[in-house]
This record gives sequence, structure tokens and C-alpha cells, in this order.
Amino acid sequence: MVQIKTPEQIAKMRAAGLVVAAIHAATREAAVPGASTRDLDEVARKVLAENGAKSNFLGYGGFPATICTSVNDVVVHGIPSEDVVLKDGDIISIDCGAIVDGWHGDAAYTAFVGSGHAPELVELSRVTEESMWAGIAAMKQGNRLVDISRAIETYIRRQPKPGGGKYGIIEDYGGHGIGTEMHMDPHLLNYVDRRRGKGPKLVPGLCLAIEPMVSLGTPRTEVLEDDWTVITTDGTWSSHWEHSVALTEAGPLVLTSPDGGRAKLAEYGVTAAPDPLA
Repeated sequence: MVQIKTPEQIAKMRAAGLVVAAIHAATREAAVPGASTRDLDEVARKVLAENGAKSNFLGYGGFPATICTSVNDVVVHGIPSEDVVLKDGDIISIDCGAIVDGWHGDAAYTAFVGSGHAPELVELSRVTEESMWAGIAAMKQGNRLVDISRAIETYIRRQPKPGGGKYGIIEDYGGHGIGTEMHMDPHLLNYVDRRRGKGPKLVPGLCLAIEPMVSLGTPRTEVLEDDWTVITTDGTWSSHWEHSVALTEAGPLVLTSPDGGRAKLAEYGVTAAPDPLA
């Protein structure tokens, strides 16, 4: 079943989302050449402790860390390690979450390590992030779940890829409901699959984690022997962006964005819902 939240419950999810935003800010600053992905995990642990929050990643299905650190051709679920040391020119996608009073937040972003990144990498991250915002802008009353999928896919497909070819929209992973658990119904594809139908109607109280994952090549992935790390099958690099979003009577509220999504949604002609904690 799809969990529908009350305004009071959405306010609690906003509190969790702001902790996730704080983790993003701290890890982004720490993602420099010479830092290990284990160092970034320690940064996240500190932010959680400072905010009295719990990790929803640590121990989830046996996952051994607080955040996922996915470098270059790792799409998602990379395990932090002292042996993975960031170097100039890397890209890293950091996925993390927090639990506050039993309510979850979950979000991811792609960061550039050092400088001198190829234009196609900069564009890859931009396209992935903007497709996420296109999906968030489609989260409105009267739409269905498939409308979010369509908005994400349409945005990506319309972007010219430097050097030619097409971006790979990762097929095996997608977004999801979120609330009293990190992963809940419904599953949200980042492309339209007519076999799955239109999905549920979008109604106030619905909360989703919207998270496109895009590669410079294939949409296909494989899981390494650690049973967690997901890589592209052709070795091309990828980007991952995610926000947790609540649909309210006043529109979408981006729970894991510091400003609630106000600035970015305005670019799409959408007014973000008022922040219940402001």
C-alpha cells in the first residue's frame, strides 16, 4: 500500500530532510583529492550525531556504512573504504539518509573532485540533476506516477550528448515511496514502461524519493562480488541525483532541499509548498 502522510507527519519528514541536506553540505566540502570515501562516511556520522538523528543506511540489508559513495563508473551503493582515495578529476555520487522521530529522509548528489573535468562529465551531472527537477515539477495533483517518469525521461532524451550517442537511463534502479521506512511503494521508474501502466494518482500526502541515474553509455548494470556495488557494464561513468519530495495541498515540498525546492521549481513555473518548519 502507498502510505499517505498528514501535514504533521510531513513536517517530521522535513526535519529528517534537513539533516540529509546538512550531510550533503558537509560531505561536498570534504570530497577533495586525497580524501578517502571512508573519511566522507565519518563526516556523515558526525552530522547525524550532532543533529540527534539516526542513519537509515547503516545496517539496511546488511549495508556496512552510513552513506553510499559511488565513484566514476559506480552507479550506486558504493561502500565507503579507506582504500578508495579520491583524486583530481573523479566524480562521486553520495547517497545518504536520516531518521528523525521515526521518519525518513533520503537524497543523493554528484560532486566533482578537484578540477579539470571533461565537459561531457559536467553535462552528464547537469542533465541528471535537471531531469530530477523536471520529475519533481511533474509531482502535482491530477497527475499519475507515470507522469513523473515521463518528465524525467523526456528531459534526458531531449539533451544532446557531447560527442554524439545517447545517455543511458539506468533500468535496474529507480525512485520509491518514503515515510516510516526508507523504501516503500510505489516504485518509480525513470523512464516510461507501458507494461506497468499509469501507476497511482498523485494526491496530497504522497511522499516520493525521485532519483534518476544516468550514464554516458549503457543503461545496464551489474553488481560486484560485495553484493552492493553497482557498476555500468561498459565502464562508462554515471551520475545520480535524488530528493525526497512531499506533495501537499499547496504543491510539492522538496523535503531534502534547504529552501524546500523553491528556487529550482520556480524555473519550471511551479510554486513550492510553504516550509512547515520555517
